[in-house]
Amino acid sequence: MVTFLSGGTGTPKLVAGADAVFPPEETTVVANTGDDIELGGVLVCPDLDTVLFLGGGVLDRELWWGIADDTAETHDELLALAERAGLDEGPRYLAADAQTNGREIAHWRRFSGVAEFMHIGDRDRAVHVTRTGLLDEGETLTAVTQTLSEAFDLDVTLLPMSDNPVATLVHTPEGPMHFQEFWVARNGDPTVEDVEFRGSDSATATDAVRTALSEPVVIGPSNPVTSIGPMLTVGGIEDALAETAVVAVSPFVEDQVFSGPAAKLMDAVGQDPSTAGVAEAYPFADAFVLDTEDGTDLDRPVVRTDTAMDDEADAERVARAVEDALEVVG
Repeated sequence: MVTFLSGGTGTPKLVAGADAVFPPEETTVVANTGDDIELGGVLVCPDLDTVLFLGGGVLDRELWWGIADDTAETHDELLALAERAGLDEGPRYLAADAQTNGREIAHWRRFSGVAEFMHIGDRDRAVHVTRTGLLDEGETLTAVTQTLSEAFDLDVTLLPMSDNPVATLVHTPEGPMHFQEFWVARNGDPTVEDVEFRGSDSATATDAVRTALSEPVVIGPSNPVTSIGPMLTVGGIEDALAETAVVAVSPFVEDQVFSGPAAKLMDAVGQDPSTAGVAEAYPFADAFVLDTEDGTDLDRPVVRTDTAMDDEADAERVARAVEDALEVVG
């Protein structure tokens, strides 16, 4: 049995080739939900959906987002209608009092659907509508995720990090903005002063997550701040990681990040943007998988391989290095 902590694209790429090493029926993936937003009244869970669509064989592997070959007629018409009506483009936050009204899981991250700023395909949207409808019927996010996993015929077990809301907010000189505005609408351009995980002080891990974290844990090459960081603030998760075997794959080669805003965000929160900084951010990690070109000297066991993952064969190679590291730490 093994459990992956997943966010962004780094860990899903690893999971995509891991089934030759870790049997899917014995694998759990705990996904970050700090990136979730409510857009036009429906809850969008990007990190859950990447794994959901990957396991269902429909993920757009070019973008690592959404469903391959999906149409986007509703999205296109929303943009066209807003233009015809002279409405400002998004992101358009709902009013402050609306941020904490309605379903609790969407607190602090509610956007109007006018001129929606995230590209959402038509089949993709059906997933969000179904998810939100089941939540409104009284289901938990964990239960809804299980239902959707069955619909997509997943072999792995997919869990949200919590059934409580945690919103990743990026503080900038322009004020706080949700991570999706920072990364999707603003292309990661604003200066980052800090990162907040709003709601984390009252969020707790579910029993299912606690059980999953009693098994050996793999942290893939995801963003340490906004993909893994929200999970570490949820009550019970970091304590559980301290009690089990943990192997982390660095998203850096020394001080060069593979992709995404990890370096910028780590620097903003006072972490060294490097493999050494990742090790400091993960004091509970028992071993690391580093790239063969990464000469960082760590105080914990290291297994090296080529950590670039362009296809499933690459991912399998990294997964075998993870397996070797787990054997080292027992």
